Amino acid sequence: MRNQQKAYLFGIATVLMWSTVASAFKLSLKHLDHIQLLLYSCIVSIAVLSIILMVQGRFMIIFSYSRRQYLLSIWLGFLNPFLYYLVLFKAYDLLPAQVAQPVNYTWALTLAFLSIPLLKQKIGLRVILAGLICYCGVFIILTHGDIGNLRASNPTGVALALISTIIWSLFWIYSTKDDRDPAASLLLNFLFGLPFILVSCLTFSDIRVNSIAGFFGAAYVGVFEMGVTFVLWLYALRLSENTAKVGYLIFLSPFLSLVFIHVFVGEAILFSTFIGLVLIVAGLVLQQTGSSGR
Repeated sequence: MRNQQKAYLFGIATVLMWSTVASAFKLSLKHLDHIQLLLYSCIVSIAVLSIILMVQGRFMIIFSYSRRQYLLSIWLGFLNPFLYYLVLFKAYDLLPAQVAQPVNYTWALTLAFLSIPLLKQKIGLRVILAGLICYCGVFIILTHGDIGNLRASNPTGVALALISTIIWSLFWIYSTKDDRDPAASLLLNFLFGLPFILVSCLTFSDIRVNSIAGFFGAAYVGVFEMGVTFVLWLYALRLSENTAKVGYLIFLSPFLSLVFIHVFVGEAILFSTFIGLVLIVAGLVLQQTGSSGR
């Protein structure tokens, strides 16, 4: 019982941290462009993950893997952090946070659909219904509740937010082939992804940043989006008697995120956003219950 209580504490802490990152993205993007934000948050994340592994006495395992595993890390690092966050941060730059965050949240459904051709998995009618419910919610958010108003949101931003769900899903699908220590694997992905980010920043942006607020924003994203939360969530899942007991906590995150977006970013949360988010979460819950029942 004590372990389950710890699992809930770790899970709640993770959800609270994840709920703030959409606001952190928008606030940071006022001071940095999306490539600069990615570069400096990635550097901070590498430092955080390295410290975590050092404290656990497991840092040296990153030097113990095979050539094939390092090649996998290059590919995974290209997908995440480089390509995923490059696309996601640009989507947040173009869209209100209350639009970008719920759309990106549908990645779990994208993962289910991509698993059909890539992992040869089968899905049932329940998952298809879940998809229809989710994307109805997305449609309501994008049109601000006015079904005939397809131009309510920035089309490029919407496309990038949807593409980010595909990239994130591909990352997790290819990660199923990775049996290494999760924290060490993530650190290697970020180390191998950093050169891609650095070249992009030198080519399309500027490595020099004059905003202290921008640095603090990037540090926050690096710690709480890319670093500590991953480890806390891993502990929550391992300590829980049943992963579902803490797994469903994650559905609190988008609703809490709307509160933080309103308070810290200053966006007036539309009623259509709330209704759309309810549909998205309902669809994802239906998908998960369908998955556990197969």
